[in-house]
Amino acid sequence: MTPDEPKQTHFGFRTVAETDKAGLVHGVFSRVASRYDVMNDLMSVGVHRVWKTAMMDWLAPRDGQHLLDVAGGTGDIAFRFLERASGARVTVCDMTESMLVEGRKRAEAGKLADRLAWVTGDAMALPFADDSFDRYTISFGIRNVTRIPDALAEARRVLKPGGRLMVLEFSQMPVPMLQWLYDRYSFNVIPVMGQVVANDRDSYQYLVESIRKFPDQETFARMIREAGFGRVQWRNLAMGIAALHSGWKL
Repeated sequence: MTPDEPKQTHFGFRTVAETDKAGLVHGVFSRVASRYDVMNDLMSVGVHRVWKTAMMDWLAPRDGQHLLDVAGGTGDIAFRFLERASGARVTVCDMTESMLVEGRKRAEAGKLADRLAWVTGDAMALPFADDSFDRYTISFGIRNVTRIPDALAEARRVLKPGGRLMVLEFSQMPVPMLQWLYDRYSFNVIPVMGQVVANDRDSYQYLVESIRKFPDQETFARMIREAGFGRVQWRNLAMGIAALHSGWKL
């Protein structure tokens, strides 16, 4: 690559210019927004709900806390957080306006309007001041970010001292045979579901490929440490199909 050529990254299994990825990801989520929650249930056979409950158990929401939920457009994490801490507040930030629209449509959104804000923004350049939030979550979104280290740096910037980061993301299974079986399901079934349910095979093909491109548990934990977080830990869910990573701004 010459100095004049743009830096490259991956979009699923494709190699694209870094400057193009955000637009491509935006296109994917704009297309799937209206069927996103339905597809999550179908793809995981509802297990994503169990994973999000595990996330809340470990996060332990408390009254008075202010959560920033990034890439949380449909509000799943926000609503769960507020169910457990009625005196908390949540700001949902997502780069795709149509995802935020779907979140605002949910019945819970109207009931919680005084404690819930919806903001369009980029995980790599958050539109918030330093030291603004007690907790930062991102659920099944960080693998779509163009430069993950930049997003982690932004997470640390906007967290207050003593604030906590928690990431829920698909990961890698430690048993090769189980990973092989899961890959067969992912690549052969999920894009077909996307075609049947959302009339969009290509977007779900990308989402499957993006899972395989995401770092394994230890590699991602190292990235979180390199971003300046302390007490970094991770837990496998469903034998490593997904994982929770936690870190603190010390």
